[in-house]
Amino acid sequence: MERSTGAYLAMERRGCAGRTRGRTRARDRASPVAAAALMVAGCLCLWGCERLLLAVPVELGMAAAEERTVVDAIDDLTIRIALNDVFIRENASLYRAVSFSVVEGRVLLKGSVPAPEDRVRAVGLTKGVAGVREVIDELQVGADAGAPAYMRDTWISAQLKTRLILDLAVLHINYDIETVNDVVYLIGIAQDEEELARVVGHAKAIPGVRRVANHVMVKDHPRRLPGVHD
Repeated sequence: MERSTGAYLAMERRGCAGRTRGRTRARDRASPVAAAALMVAGCLCLWGCERLLLAVPVELGMAAAEERTVVDAIDDLTIRIALNDVFIRENASLYRAVSFSVVEGRVLLKGSVPAPEDRVRAVGLTKGVAGVREVIDELQVGADAGAPAYMRDTWISAQLKTRLILDLAVLHINYDIETVNDVVYLIGIAQDEEELARVVGHAKAIPGVRRVANHVMVKDHPRRLPGVHD
């Protein structure tokens, strides 16, 4: 009985040690993301960006599952913060009219601005932000289409996001989607050309879509930063 009890206690100690090592490994995997979240959150507090502060845990939590690295996600979030700051300081109306998607330093400008000079100004401001590698100008010029168009665009984006989630052949988390005046804008990182074709096909199949502006890169594209897809 004593030998059995001793053997049982020894097994329990080994089991506890194994569970502790498992928790340590999981904690080690999570620590870079947690550290990054704390670092970016601290910068946001210093800069007074309370609204963006709420998005930090979500952004970096998602980055852990994305094709891009956590370091790239931090860089992209930093660029977005800087863009918000630059546009707000320049012109509040322009800030409200333009939205940004940032993937590995590539900035996609979307929205509808009143005049061609507003478009030129938005591109210039974006190019002046540190870390921006490429500016993709998809800004439309014209009057704001109003609430009905916004609601239709929101519906189209929601439909496409749902279709990608339900398509098990697509890693939907790697795609950024927005619709402006019935034009679907895509940017992100595809696993291969076949997956990208599926995503574009889903977008084109949604009623009301006039055009699909595809700026997605395949993960082994030579224009991506060295080491990003190692």
